[in-house]
Amino acid sequence: MARRALITGITGQDGSYLAEHLLDQGYEVWGLARGQANPRVSRMRKLLADVQVVRGDLLDQGSLISAVERVQPDEVYNLGAISFVPMSWEQAELTAEVTGMGVLRMLEAIRVCSGVSRGGAASPSGQMRFYQASSSEMFGQVTETPQNERTAFHPRSPYGVAKAYGHFLTQNYRESYGMFAVSGILFNHESPRRGAEFVTRKVTLGVARIKLGLATELRLGNLEARRDWGFAGDYVKAMHLMLQAASPEDYVIGTGRMKSVRELVEAAFSAAGLDWEQHVVVDQALHRPAEVDLLCADPKKARAQLGWEPSVSFDELVAMMVESDLRLLSAGGDPDQDSSWP
Repeated sequence: MARRALITGITGQDGSYLAEHLLDQGYEVWGLARGQANPRVSRMRKLLADVQVVRGDLLDQGSLISAVERVQPDEVYNLGAISFVPMSWEQAELTAEVTGMGVLRMLEAIRVCSGVSRGGAASPSGQMRFYQASSSEMFGQVTETPQNERTAFHPRSPYGVAKAYGHFLTQNYRESYGMFAVSGILFNHESPRRGAEFVTRKVTLGVARIKLGLATELRLGNLEARRDWGFAGDYVKAMHLMLQAASPEDYVIGTGRMKSVRELVEAAFSAAGLDWEQHVVVDQALHRPAEVDLLCADPKKARAQLGWEPSVSFDELVAMMVESDLRLLSAGGDPDQDSSWP
């Protein structure tokens, strides 16, 4: 009988790549969605026809219990969140409810449906296994570089604070109830499916528009912020590997290499044969209220224990995204509607 997985955030970048990977592994895949009439669900059905959809909302405990009872998953991947960091200042309470409290509600749904009480968990082989999408934004104002599983958190946004809450809560349920619950501390991971509001996609769409004569400039904020960027398709494989391990542990996932936004811009314009300095305008209004200057992963543990390695380089990733956006805009596509899904 095929193993069964339930994914929250199924219509997002990571959810789509994870669903594809699990289907390739022979899983029966279910996606949690707030409503069947959601246009993103309709698009997902066209692209991932074998994914089944169950109603549920990270804001509604009862709906999550009903979804877990119906699906009876072997594995639950909680990827649902208010994930755009700048939005978390504008909608701090909603970010806390979805990105933070949503983790509590999903853990409770699993606990209730599994009949688990404190100190009374089922054997690991019989448990629903839970993956929480933690974030490098929890490190925020970093205390050391690179960052590993023992690095202290100092989040610099409501998003980072909410993710830290979910991360510690996952640890707490693992320790209090014996649940197989893990967190992947994922550093920035991108793809052609990234939302148009994120800086990587903003850059590659801007380059494509300029290359096609649809725009002349690209306005950006802090060009000196440095991040550890990788390919989302690689990172979802690490999520899956964490839930196949013999014991539940948390892992940092990243490339171990930092690039600045300036280097991202240079690579993207170069991929299109353009000079970035002729088109980029630095706009102070686009800076964050509290900036995270640098993030760089130390993925040694994942490499040693999971055998995980990234396969796509930074330059390959940027070129992939630029080429995808050139195709999308040349065909008259709307990135705000389709998120450049192929």
